[in-house]
Amino acid sequence: MLVVIPAFNEAARIAEVVRGALAHLPVLVVDDGSSDATASLAEGAGAAVLVQRPNQGKGAALRAGFRRALEQGFDAVITLDGDGQHDPSAIPAFLAGRRVADNALVIGCRDFRRMPPARRLANSLGGRAFSWAVGRDIPDNQSGYRLIDRRLMAALLASSKTGFTFEVEMITTCIRGGWPMAWVPIRTIYAGERSHIRPFAHLVSFVRAVREARRTVRLPLP
Repeated sequence: MLVVIPAFNEAARIAEVVRGALAHLPVLVVDDGSSDATASLAEGAGAAVLVQRPNQGKGAALRAGFRRALEQGFDAVITLDGDGQHDPSAIPAFLAGRRVADNALVIGCRDFRRMPPARRLANSLGGRAFSWAVGRDIPDNQSGYRLIDRRLMAALLASSKTGFTFEVEMITTCIRGGWPMAWVPIRTIYAGERSHIRPFAHLVSFVRAVREARRTVRLPLP
C-alpha cells in the first residue's frame, strides 16, 4: 500500500502532511508543476517525489501516481491532499474499510455542516445531483481522501480528465466495473487555506460531469 499526495504549491504544509502519512505507509508526492519548494520539502520529510512539468491538474497528477504505484507492484493507494485538509491519522480507517468487502474504492466522507457556508451549499447540491445521475446515494463525491485498488487504478489510466472531475469519474468507473465501494467518516478541516478551484469553471465542469455520469454509468467497462 502506498500513499499518493498530489501537490501544487503546498510548501507551507507538505512536510507536515508527509510526516503524518509516513507514520502509516510509504509516501509518494506528485509535484504538479509547483513554483515553490514543495518537491524539496516533501523529499526532505521522507517522501519519494515525482515531478511533472508544467502544471497539468490534479487528475493528471493522480494518474501519474497510479502509474508509478502499479509499476512498483502496489495493490492499492491512499490519496490525500497536500494542503492539510486531510488528517493522516485516519489512514487506518481506510485500510479497515477496504477489508470489509474487498472494496475497490473507499472514500472519506466529510461533515458538510462543518464547512464554510458556500462550500457546504455547493457540496450538498452537487451531491444530490450526482446521486441522481448514478442512481444511488453518493454521500460525498468531492472528497479527495480515498483508497483506490489496482483494478480501479488500471481502469482509470485511460482517462483524459485533468482536473477535479477525474475524482468524479473515478466513482462512475467503479460503478461501471461492478466493484464495491464504501465510505468512512473523516474530520472536516478548513483553516483558511487558498483553494485552487475557480468557482465558475468548477460549476461548469461539474455539470458536464453529472451529465456524463448519467449517460455512461450503466455502460459496462470495455
